Amino acid sequence: MTPAPDPRLLRAFVVVAEELHFTWAAARLYVAQQALSRDIRRLERELSVTLFVRTTRQVTLTAEGAALLPHARRVLDAYADLTAAASGADRPLLVDVSAPASTGQRVLDAARAAAPDLEFVARFHSGLAGAVAGIAAGTVDVSFGRVAGLAPTLLAHVDHRLLRYERVAVLLPEDHRLAALPAVPLAALAGETLYAGAGNAETVEWTDYARHLLAGRGVHLAPPYPRIEGDAEFTRVVRRRGWSVLASEVFADIPGMVLRPLTEPVPLSPVSLVWRRGLRHPGLSALLAVGAELAASGDWLARPPGAWLPEADAAVPRAVSDGGSAGRPAGG
Repeated sequence: MTPAPDPRLLRAFVVVAEELHFTWAAARLYVAQQALSRDIRRLERELSVTLFVRTTRQVTLTAEGAALLPHARRVLDAYADLTAAASGADRPLLVDVSAPASTGQRVLDAARAAAPDLEFVARFHSGLAGAVAGIAAGTVDVSFGRVAGLAPTLLAHVDHRLLRYERVAVLLPEDHRLAALPAVPLAALAGETLYAGAGNAETVEWTDYARHLLAGRGVHLAPPYPRIEGDAEFTRVVRRRGWSVLASEVFADIPGMVLRPLTEPVPLSPVSLVWRRGLRHPGLSALLAVGAELAASGDWLARPPGAWLPEADAAVPRAVSDGGSAGRPAGG
C-alpha cells in the first residue's frame, strides 16, 4: 500500500497548480524555489505520476495532476478540520482591529456582545499589510482593511468579505486654512503635503490608496518616515512637521486637529473582514454574522453620489472564501 503523502507536499502541489508558476508559488509558500521543485519531484515519485509539464515559458497541469487536484484540496481541508479540533474551538481568536477607533473595533465589540462565551483577543497593527503578515506567520487570525493594495503573496494566505465603504477624510491642524469647512474639496488641497504612512511596511495598502487618489491633483505625499507608534507620538510628529493626514471618517480624536470629509469627488476606502484561509473557529462565524448585520443596518455598502474608488478596489469581489472555512455559527 502506498503511504499517504505528506500534507506539506500536497500543499506545495495545490499552490503550484493554482499559480502555474514556480517562482510565484515559492513566494506564496515562503520557501526557496529549488526547495519547492524538490518537493514536487518527491510527490511525483511517491505517487508514480507526472503532475506538471514544465517548459522555459510555462507550467501546465498534466491530466493526472488535474485529476488529483480536487482530492488534494479535500485532504488539506480535512487536515485543517483536524487541526481545529485538536486546538479546540475554545481557544481565543486573535483579532487585529488596527486601532481602538475603527470599523474593526466596532465589529469586534458587537461580536463580543453577541457571543459572550467566546474569547476574542484584540491586536492593534497600524495597517492591514502588517496584520496579514501576522496571519501568514500564525500570530493573528483575523483583521480588517483594504485588500486591493496587498501583494499577491500576502493575499494568497487569506479570504475576505467586504463590510464597509468608509468615507475618506483629511485630518487638519485646527488653525489650518481649510479647517472651518464642513467638507474639503480635493482641489482645495493642491499644494498641501499629506501624510499617508509612506515608509511604513505595515500600511502599504493605505499609501497605495493615497497615491491613486492624489495622482495629478497637485497634492504631495509626505516622504517616507519611520513607523510612528502611539497616538501621542503620532500627534507630536505630525504637528511638528506641519503635515495634514489622509485618514478615514473613523479616526481617533487628535488634540489640536480636526477631521473633515473629502468631497468632489467623495473618496471611499473599502474595509473588508480578512481571515486566514482555512480558518475554522466559531469566533470567525460571530464576526462574519455581526459584520453583515452592521453593514445592513448602517447601510455600510452604499456608495453616495459622486463616490470614487480606485479601479483595483472596484474590481475586488465582495467576498472571497474557500467555502465554509468559518465553521459553525457561534452557539450552533
